[in-house]
Amino acid sequence: MTKFGELIGVETPILINFYKAEKSSDNLLNILKEVSSKIGQRAKIIKIDISKNELLADALKIKGGSTFVIYKDGEMKWRLTGDTNAETLVQSLEQFM
Repeated sequence: MTKFGELIGVETPILINFYKAEKSSDNLLNILKEVSSKIGQRAKIIKIDISKNELLADALKIKGGSTFVIYKDGEMKWRLTGDTNAETLVQSLEQFM
């Protein structure tokens, strides 16, 4: 958890996609690539496999499927579970830049 605290404890907004590898899709990867190309260096995008990080997923009450969370300055600012699109993610990130 200490490493996670260091990861999210920065001023730059961080979009984290919590996912299960067996449920991950090419479409999701394409969405994250599109978000990355639109926001550039203004935010970070990180993927975390909840199957490999069960303690963290439990602590954050992430059950399954794809969950997107935006952190800034160590605080959760936004969260969405389920399908979404690149535009929604970009707009949500821009609120915290």
